[in-house]
Amino acid sequence: HAVVSTFDIFLIGIVPSSSHIVGPMRAAKFFASDLKRAGALGKVKCLEVALCD
Repeated sequence: HAVVSTFDIFLIGIVPSSSHIVGPMRAAKFFASDLKRAGALGKVKCLEVALCD
């Protein structure tokens, strides 16, 4: 499992609101990469995400 910093996830893009788009996409990519590395990506049928503030 890779260690990911807040700065890795919340990269600021060309517009201020882009961190709301880029951050979740980067987090999903890190998660999918971890699943693939573990050989579990093909076994995933459903994924549920709960966002909390």
